[in-house]
Amino acid sequence: MKKCLFLVAIFLVQQLAAQKFLEKSKKANHWVDSVFYALSDDEKIAQLFIIRAHSNLGQEHINEVVNRIKKYNVGGLCFFQGGPVRQANLTNYYQSIAKTPLLISIDAEWGLGMRLDSVDLFPKNMMLGAMQNEGVVYAIGKAVGQQCRRMGIHLNYAPVVDINNNPENPVINDRSFGENKNKVSSYAILYSKGLQEEGVMACAKHFPGHGDVAVDSHLDLPVINKSFKSLDTLELYPFKQQIKNNVGCVMTAHLSIPAFDTTAHLPTSLSRKVVTDLLKKKLKFKGLIITDGLEMQGITKYFPSGEAAAKSIIAGNDLLCLPEKIDSSIFQIKKALANKTLSQQQLYASVKKVLLAKYNLGLYKKQFIDVKNLTADLNKETNNLVNQVAEDAITLVKQENKNIIPISYINNPYDVLPRVAHIVIGNGKENEFAKRMKQDYNADIYYYSNTFSETYVIRDSIEPRTGTVFSGTKAKYDLANNIIDSCTKLKKYDAVIISVHQYNRRPANNFGLDTAAIYLLQQFAQNNNCISLFFGNPYAIKNICNAKNLIACYEDNDIIEKKAADILQRKFIPKGKLPVSVCEGWK
Repeated sequence: MKKCLFLVAIFLVQQLAAQKFLEKSKKANHWVDSVFYALSDDEKIAQLFIIRAHSNLGQEHINEVVNRIKKYNVGGLCFFQGGPVRQANLTNYYQSIAKTPLLISIDAEWGLGMRLDSVDLFPKNMMLGAMQNEGVVYAIGKAVGQQCRRMGIHLNYAPVVDINNNPENPVINDRSFGENKNKVSSYAILYSKGLQEEGVMACAKHFPGHGDVAVDSHLDLPVINKSFKSLDTLELYPFKQQIKNNVGCVMTAHLSIPAFDTTAHLPTSLSRKVVTDLLKKKLKFKGLIITDGLEMQGITKYFPSGEAAAKSIIAGNDLLCLPEKIDSSIFQIKKALANKTLSQQQLYASVKKVLLAKYNLGLYKKQFIDVKNLTADLNKETNNLVNQVAEDAITLVKQENKNIIPISYINNPYDVLPRVAHIVIGNGKENEFAKRMKQDYNADIYYYSNTFSETYVIRDSIEPRTGTVFSGTKAKYDLANNIIDSCTKLKKYDAVIISVHQYNRRPANNFGLDTAAIYLLQQFAQNNNCISLFFGNPYAIKNICNAKNLIACYEDNDIIEKKAADILQRKFIPKGKLPVSVCEGWK
């Protein structure tokens, strides 16, 4: 009897849920139809356009955005640089003048601080990939979702699900969770889940996989010469997992991949074989599909803007990100309809899909952003989460000298303050890590620029070089040798701490580290009493694979610098693992 009652209860709950779903679907379809049939033919096409918007470019730019909203009734905006209050006020205004509610989007992979001033940054994916704590990835996804929702943003072009299996990748690199497909997949799922639980659509990018390229698609069309089997096993894997876990949107990349489509110079974003046959039919993705920016040279090098827009829609994309010329784009899409290369059925299906997404994101009712306490609200979760990431991600890559941590006890069983030199390679300015070295050890601190053009010593314990500028390779090497002789050959110090800061994120020109700076690093790293810390892209560690003691800190801000200093005192044990291979044998 109890079992029967239990089954009846389950049946009634399911029926109630089904009824609510049908009622919601009926309301959604009614709204979509009412909006759709109120649009002109040109407006239907313009609903597929996401145009560029800034809040820091002045009135002329604002007038241009207003004109496009009023003249064409574009589908949405993608905000870039600016400020939170300025953007919120503009969003309120733009929504107030739009005939059809605007889909507001942003490319904020590591939070709104990536685009907006006075908003704190979350760490990039590479640092998150060093963590073994999945809960923090989910929490960051939720926090970024809360930021977006507070700012009236409906779609965030994140997460990057590309597997960075090419260390020389000039465009993805530290934007990836790493080179392991399982970690990239699981962390991307958690990030997307956090975003979407806050009512913000996530967007998996860059389909079908942008990780193994050596060319930036902003500048040219990268070519990936891999077999279908290899691509299916690796590059496509995270996208398959995102689709299984109901990601709302996928962004198509501007790549040339002959294994998918042999058409010369045809980007994957414009290929029907990739967008429709592979993504929609084979992988069964039902959500929104948006192109990467159509103003990028990976597209414009071979296709004028209007032609690119038409080919994007023919390929199966639903939304066009940043079409350069709206008039010519509408003309070319109408031309494709007229010559039957694009069916009206396909076009209208995309328009209705976009409108349905707007309904599901709450745009069937007026939305207004309250700017009171806006910046404080955007920053309320960041510091705590960055602290947690620092503890979970900073990686003790190598420690041959088992006594070098904690530094406070090096050769000092009686807790006598050790003699410490701190070599700062970076922008030549004091930072939080240097302050701690001074505070914790009364260290002698030496500042060098990444290009070795300028260096000086904070204290005169070795040789004062305040404000001296050095030019020419020989002068740089003489200077490097001088400091090496003073610190290592004379055995003056119990420990030499080298911290590398403010180097480039991208691998071009060896991350901006010149040969003299690398020479200094390599010479010190061979010493047992030296420990090197890299505050930036971990791939730069390739320059000192001979290091005896090495810590990867991944990024450079006050919180991470303080946490790194805490590690040297063993206030906590670093838990991170390298998410990418940086030296032979270091997986």
